[in-house]
Amino acid sequence: MGNLWLLATEATKGGFGLNFDVLETNLINLGIIIGVLVYFGRSAVGKTLADRREAIENAIKDAEERQQKAASALKEQEQNLAQAQAQAEKIRQQAVERAASVKATILAKSDEDIQRLQETAAQDLEAEQTRVIAELRKRVVALAMQRVESQIRDELNDDLQHQLIDRSIARVGGN
Repeated sequence: MGNLWLLATEATKGGFGLNFDVLETNLINLGIIIGVLVYFGRSAVGKTLADRREAIENAIKDAEERQQKAASALKEQEQNLAQAQAQAEKIRQQAVERAASVKATILAKSDEDIQRLQETAAQDLEAEQTRVIAELRKRVVALAMQRVESQIRDELNDDLQHQLIDRSIARVGGN
């Protein structure tokens, strides 16, 4: 590209001409380009750099704000977690207490039921014993009556029967 730039220079013979020395013309061309860039580009480059700097500062501010929000949200969530853990511990403790209370109630109820069953069994046993004794008495009485009747039939003849009847009538009539 430096070869395409031709710069008018003063010739050694006293006039203007073209300088075809590549090294010399490149240095001059570079100097001119740098001068033009510095003169015209200073404001454009400065504005671009200022815009870029402002964009970077805004990005940093946004990142710092997001970091603060994230830290605040993290702190809030940690507090929520601590509250949830405390609530869970409270619920667990209440469940343990409730289980102990229910256990005590069930044991007391079981003791009452056992006592009631024992009393009922004792009453049933006593009733059954009374019934059996009454039944035995009836049988003993029935057997005694059968024996007495049997003995009376064997020993009681017609004369003895008439005497008993007469005595019974006399008692009834004499009273």
